[in-house]
Amino acid sequence: MARDLRNWDESDVRVRPNKKGSRPRTKDRPAHEDAVLGRIVTVDRGRYRAVVDEDTAAERVVVAARARELRRSPVVAGDQVFLVGDVSGEADTLARLVRIDERRTVLRRSADDTDPVERVVVANADQLVVVVAAANPEPRTGFIDRAIVAAYDAGISPLLCVTKTDLKDPRELLDNYRHLDLTVITSGTADDGSAVDAISGDGLSARLAGGPVEELRKHLEGKVSVLLGHSGVGKSTMVNALTGANRATGGVNTVTGRGRHTSSSALALKLADAPPGSWIIDTPGIRSFGLAHVDPDRILESFPDLQPGTDMCERGCLHDFRAVNCGLDTWVAAGDAGPAGEARLLSLRRLLGTEVRSEAKELGQY
Repeated sequence: MARDLRNWDESDVRVRPNKKGSRPRTKDRPAHEDAVLGRIVTVDRGRYRAVVDEDTAAERVVVAARARELRRSPVVAGDQVFLVGDVSGEADTLARLVRIDERRTVLRRSADDTDPVERVVVANADQLVVVVAAANPEPRTGFIDRAIVAAYDAGISPLLCVTKTDLKDPRELLDNYRHLDLTVITSGTADDGSAVDAISGDGLSARLAGGPVEELRKHLEGKVSVLLGHSGVGKSTMVNALTGANRATGGVNTVTGRGRHTSSSALALKLADAPPGSWIIDTPGIRSFGLAHVDPDRILESFPDLQPGTDMCERGCLHDFRAVNCGLDTWVAAGDAGPAGEARLLSLRRLLGTEVRSEAKELGQY
């Protein structure tokens, strides 16, 4: 018998679930005109810590979650983002990250030279400080070259910092870069009155020579600088000396010669007693630094001491290990690339040739 429709109410309605029900009802997204601007200082398990009202009396750190529409957009240290909701920065509050501002620079890497997936390391950096140790662990020119290539590709100025020079003279290493317009700072420990204490959160302490620390500080002032290097080379120790952050530090395994990871995520810190806009981004120790995303021509441009030799190349020359009558061989043989020309050419060809990369990794050159 048919039910009297006059007695129906909303509880009698049965709505079939819509498989597309998770889609927004409209394509018009909120403008969030009241959003506040913040700088991402670190990312930890889906929570983003951002500094808002930077360099004012109201400066504070706000914890935020990423809005649903940004789930496929990577947010990294250095990003300028827009936040809505509770941006008071008080304990147990959570804002919402709704928009990422356009990036000035992007430092990227891939897992290896054949991996097409790009990984954003940091955003909006002005300077890349490549940190290597003169010894313990031994420096790798292949890594330095890769970092310099990545910096040039990102439009970031590179700077080389060699630590632990009290353990070994770095001149042999630095000979590879004499022909480059590359700022180099060497640092070691000292016991004199000018030494700078670098105390870590785990109780370890190092006294760094004050001169190199101050020299590096001058290059960092007014810039956003990212420190990049293998574990154990002294990145966090240098950061502690420059910021007083007490970042944990670690030693080097005597068997493998590799450092112990002490940083799990990138962290942006203000340079102590410096002009506004002076930030240091400390990154976790790098195991590999792939350049799959960098065009071969861009790699060549990162070797300005070798590039003029390509004028003598035949049309279509790839300049790699398979190249025949490559002008780079003539350029290096004539001494135009300096005493380290042969080693520099070998390094360039390792970056250009995928066939030999696995062999180079086995030899510990990357």
